[in-house]
Amino acid sequence: MTDAGDLGFSNRTGRPPGRVITAVSRFVPAIRRVQQQIEPYAAYWERRNRAELARSGPLCVALGDSMAQGVGASAPEYGWFGQLVPLLPGWRTVNLSQYGARVDDVLDAQLPAALRLRPDLLLCLVGSNDLMQPRHQEGVGNRYAALLDRLPRGTVVGNQPGTFAAAVQVNGLIDDAVRRRGLVLAELRDPRTRHWRGKLASDRFHPNDRGYAAITEVFGDALRRAGY
Repeated sequence: MTDAGDLGFSNRTGRPPGRVITAVSRFVPAIRRVQQQIEPYAAYWERRNRAELARSGPLCVALGDSMAQGVGASAPEYGWFGQLVPLLPGWRTVNLSQYGARVDDVLDAQLPAALRLRPDLLLCLVGSNDLMQPRHQEGVGNRYAALLDRLPRGTVVGNQPGTFAAAVQVNGLIDDAVRRRGLVLAELRDPRTRHWRGKLASDRFHPNDRGYAAITEVFGDALRRAGY
C-alpha cells in the first residue's frame, strides 16, 4: 500500500482562481458561495485519499478538475466521482483532481502521481478549463493528444459535450484514441449531459447535484460496458 503523504501530491494546483471570477465573486453572492467551496472540498478529498490508500483492495483513481472535486454540488461527495463511488463496492477510490486543472496539470502532476499508485482502473475527465477560456485554447489539441498517448489501456475517458470547433477537435482525438489505444469512452455527447436546464449550480457554470448525477450515469454506463 502507498500512503498519500508519499505521493508529493496536492489536490490544489497552487494557482489562485482567475482575477475576473475573484472580482465578480465579491459582488455576486451566488458565485461567491461556489467559490467558497474550493478549499474545503480539496481538503475533503485529501483526507479521504489518505484513508482510502491505507485500506486494501483494487484501486480506482480519478483525474480531472473542479467537476471531479464536486465544486457546485451540495457536498464534495456529490460531484460526478463522489456519486460514482457507490457503484464500485469493495474498491479503494482515490481522487487526484484539482480545482482549475487544465490538461497540462493532468499530464505533469496528476497522471504521474496516479501511475505511482499502480491503479487497477483510471478515470479521466478534463478539458473544460482549456476549452472555455480562449487564452488556453491554443495548442489544446497537441496537449490532449499527448495526454491520450500516456493514458494506460482501459482508462475511462470522458469527452466534451460542446459542439464548438475546439471541443470537436478534442473529441476527434478521444474517439481515435478509443479505437487505437483501447481506451473506454464515457460519452458526454449524450442528451443527459448536453442539456443543462435545472442542472447548474448558482454560479451558472458548475453542475449541481443533479447535473453531476447525469455525468455519473454516463461514467457508470462506460464502466458496465468495460465489465466493471
